[in-house]
Amino acid sequence: LTFTNNINMSTPEAKRPKLADKANVLMVGTGEYTTGYVGGTAADSDKGAGVVALTMFDLRRRGKVDRVGMCGVNGKKFPGIRNHMQKNIGDVYNNMDLTCDTFPSDETVDPKAYLDAVSTFQAGDVAIIFTPDDTHYDITMACIEKGLHVMVTKPIVQTLEHHTNLTKAAKEKNVLVSMEVHKRWDPFYADARDRARSQFGNFQYMYAYMSQPKHQLETFKAWAGKSSDISFYLNSHHIDFSEWTLEGIARPIRVTGTSSTGVAHSKGMKTEDSITLTVQWENLNDKSLGCAVYTSSWVAPKGDVHSQQRFFYMGTNGEINVDQAHRGMTVAQDGKPFASVNPLFMKYTPTNGMFSGQGSYGVKSFECFVDACRAVNAGEKTVQDYDDGSLATVGTTVQGTAILEAGRLSLDADGRPMDIVYGEDGH
Repeated sequence: LTFTNNINMSTPEAKRPKLADKANVLMVGTGEYTTGYVGGTAADSDKGAGVVALTMFDLRRRGKVDRVGMCGVNGKKFPGIRNHMQKNIGDVYNNMDLTCDTFPSDETVDPKAYLDAVSTFQAGDVAIIFTPDDTHYDITMACIEKGLHVMVTKPIVQTLEHHTNLTKAAKEKNVLVSMEVHKRWDPFYADARDRARSQFGNFQYMYAYMSQPKHQLETFKAWAGKSSDISFYLNSHHIDFSEWTLEGIARPIRVTGTSSTGVAHSKGMKTEDSITLTVQWENLNDKSLGCAVYTSSWVAPKGDVHSQQRFFYMGTNGEINVDQAHRGMTVAQDGKPFASVNPLFMKYTPTNGMFSGQGSYGVKSFECFVDACRAVNAGEKTVQDYDDGSLATVGTTVQGTAILEAGRLSLDADGRPMDIVYGEDGH
């Protein structure tokens, strides 16, 4: 795995706003997580009303966001998206202004529409990118070059080379670039991380599992197995948890990938059903070894939750089990399947007609980033201040990208282990 950079950029000349000013936000991507709109209707998941757009409209209602833009590839979807958002947001919550500039026009299909969209925003504005994995790099770089702060869904990119380029570009432009990993705001995750770092000693072992039902293969059929896989999509969650937890404690040194196949192939999709990455970690203080096993799948049966997700972590002095899928709350309702629900992620049920999910970690992830961008613009914080683990910044998430890329390389080499090599400076 090598580090290269051939990008030369200058400092943006435009003056950035003050903290008192609201943020202008461009959402790039119009799919499930942004709007909840999939295949002409509400997504058959726990995100039917979307997350990103709903959060931005609520932040505007609360005075933190001003202009909102949304960019996709197929403008012909926008009439349906507007109707969907009116039905699932405007008609459900009071005082929600759904005004949104959309790119491209309703009659246009343009994979490069993000370039036109970005050109209408200014340095210091915010871009939130939820698009297929292989598009993250080009879109993020275009936003950085414009001087925008950028939040990108995980994985931020798929290769170490691209990650390094983004890190250097963000530094040269002095913009905040971060990966969206909302689990860092999950109180269960956060407490597990703090316990592991402060009480459990050196890393020994971790097992993590995350799945989604097989109908998600239809949701993601445009890119599944073509430009990305289930490991990049789901294993990235717990790999980020490990990197966040073990920063300064241990580092990954070897990755081996294995998989199961059959279901996706039967649907004509050339991709793995599940992927397991076995990662050897090296404790920094004494060079002792730990092992982590990350498994993800998108062929699970439809159950009481949209996503099974759990992990076991063991250090030399303690261990912890977390089942994030089951929070002790179940719902049975006529006409709907029995469900284990998680309002800690997104609370969609209104309170007295108002959206009241501000305490949910799905919302907090975006609100904290918008707040951070406004603080940087106002000169109250520096971009480097957020490398302390409070955000998953591009400069502090490089190990996760290395693991995911090495895992893909291992799978493509029939399971041959891939070593992650560090320089004398530890990078």
